[in-house]
Amino acid sequence: MTHRLYLTTSIPYVNGEPHLGFALELVQADVLARHARRRGAAVRFLTGTDDNALKNVSAAEAAGIPVGELVARNADRFAALREPLRLSHDDFIRTSADLRHRPGVERLWRECAEKGDLYPREYEGLYCAGCEAFLPPGEAIGGRCLEHGELTLVAERNWFFRLSRYQRVLADLLSSGRLRVEPESRCAEALSFVRRGLEDFSVSRDSSRGPGWGIPVPGDASQVIYVWFDALANYVTSLGYGDGGDLYRVWWAGADERVHVIGKGILRFHAVWWPALLLSAGQPLPTAIFVHDYVSVGGRKLSKSSGGGADPAALVERLGPDSVRWWLLREPRPSRDVDFREDRLVARANAELANGLGNLVNRTVSLTTRYGRGTREAAPGREAARLQAALASLEDDVDGGLARFDFGAATDALWRVVAEANRLATLARPWQLGPGPCRDAIVGLLDVACRRVAAELEPFLPDGAARITALLEGGQGEGRALFPRL
Repeated sequence: MTHRLYLTTSIPYVNGEPHLGFALELVQADVLARHARRRGAAVRFLTGTDDNALKNVSAAEAAGIPVGELVARNADRFAALREPLRLSHDDFIRTSADLRHRPGVERLWRECAEKGDLYPREYEGLYCAGCEAFLPPGEAIGGRCLEHGELTLVAERNWFFRLSRYQRVLADLLSSGRLRVEPESRCAEALSFVRRGLEDFSVSRDSSRGPGWGIPVPGDASQVIYVWFDALANYVTSLGYGDGGDLYRVWWAGADERVHVIGKGILRFHAVWWPALLLSAGQPLPTAIFVHDYVSVGGRKLSKSSGGGADPAALVERLGPDSVRWWLLREPRPSRDVDFREDRLVARANAELANGLGNLVNRTVSLTTRYGRGTREAAPGREAARLQAALASLEDDVDGGLARFDFGAATDALWRVVAEANRLATLARPWQLGPGPCRDAIVGLLDVACRRVAAELEPFLPDGAARITALLEGGQGEGRALFPRL
């Protein structure tokens, strides 16, 4: 039976234009989707935008334009990343405009209410507009959010969700690995948050805070459903959860894996709040949550509202999709923020793509054009043995790296083959050997290495892999740089 994977990114607020930090998440999820398809899985890959957040309302007010106009304009910019970043998502949801969304949010609300997990109460607390959340006193250091700064004291009547009811089961899910969080350090962080004690959280806002915007609470028009309850539901509303459609039964209830790719700043909402909402509604949980760290520029965390973030579409226009994707997949490592500098991207692309991979393929095609594709006999020598060992473990190493949400480890496996193949070509110098089994075996091994790399590279660099395959198969593009120097 075909393995079925449902894969999602988070959905970003559209209070500003997209930046390189979200491009990282999109490309990571795209690699997972493409890789799973290559391995024979059926995949549905979702991304989209969070249109109903109050910060979108604030941004529109600051710009002096209607909320719908700002949301539509910026949501279009996120949707337009598909082509420059070479994304392969199957679905894109906009939570304000998609007719699938509101019925699904309302159904989730009703199911939690029927369980007795929703109740109204007066509340006062420190609210972070950046987090779109009230912060517990222990996290409001000096009256400020550590990530976003200034907090606002808010007092109002809200609906609350009984998160405290699910503390024990959530702790068990996380500690047992039934709800898997990668990397392990992020699982430990989520588990620590749960074990410190869970408090019920607000799931609505007074409708006056976003006049005419958001989804009204069923049966209480004075309140709109809080952004996190609304936004998290997109993972199922996009599948027709509101009307119990076939897509929901196939891709959520019937999937072998339900995987969310998110940034570390929204870990608790996905690893704690979202599973609790699903438990309350009696629905299946995600199977895994993959968490990436932040991209900064000049040591400063990227932010849509503050501007100044690297524009991924402009980067691709200037430097090409292969170089941008390669940096996003090579440079960041698990549980570590990464600082973006364009000169580092250029240096890595030139060293690894142009000089490394491009040079290997071009010299191999030159050899096979002159001597044929060689033989598949074992090539002699220590360098050939090192390359054969790297090839023997290539698929397992790529699979293992991606299974751990470690794109650096997966691309390291590809680069190991490229480096060993270039080493063999440089030291064996098959173009200087006379006709015979030794030259044929070396040429054959280099040809195999290039073909294997092209195949495994496709999820990471779909354009570059296609060019390599075309050149290996028929010499198309011979004489031109596969990866031009930047």
